[in-house]
Amino acid sequence: MNLTKHDFNLNRSDRESIKNQKACTVWMSGLSASGKSTIANILEIKLHAMGKHTYIMDGDNTRLGLNSNLGFSDEDRDENLRRVAEVCKLMNDAGLIVICSFISPFERNRSKAKEILGDRFLEFYVDANLSTCEDRDPKGLYKKARSGEIKGFTGVSSPFEIPDSAVRLINNNYDDLDKNVNIIIDELKKNNHL
Repeated sequence: MNLTKHDFNLNRSDRESIKNQKACTVWMSGLSASGKSTIANILEIKLHAMGKHTYIMDGDNTRLGLNSNLGFSDEDRDENLRRVAEVCKLMNDAGLIVICSFISPFERNRSKAKEILGDRFLEFYVDANLSTCEDRDPKGLYKKARSGEIKGFTGVSSPFEIPDSAVRLINNNYDDLDKNVNIIIDELKKNNHL
């Protein structure tokens, strides 16, 4: 391959300095309907109110555009999250705090994202029990998975590997939302991103 990385005069530190923040990727994994996107939305609103520069990368949204050519086989899931991590890396280089909400069911996916993002990767596991997620089921996906319409659905016919090293967020009740967002903000502060 005849490719050479071109180095430009301005770098991530320069871009971070004018935003008064340290770029990172908040990576939330968990079952469908565990509340990842809801937490991401509230977190972004709070960070915006603090004057921080953010962007949300969401599973459905990226599959409607960037990754619209991918299915849900294990290989396509791997590629989906690899691409997402590479986009997060670019956004981090632009000085942004990226908030990700992806099921990311396999440890190998999360490890690959961490490898790509390095110390900018902050991992959170949104732990809502399966019955809570099925009761919520805003898209009707669990119902379709239980009836056999959707094959390989995480939590029903495909496994979810619980992360060992992630900060755990319990999200079975509406009351958990603000508490979880504050846990993330505290982690961002602890790691000097805010």
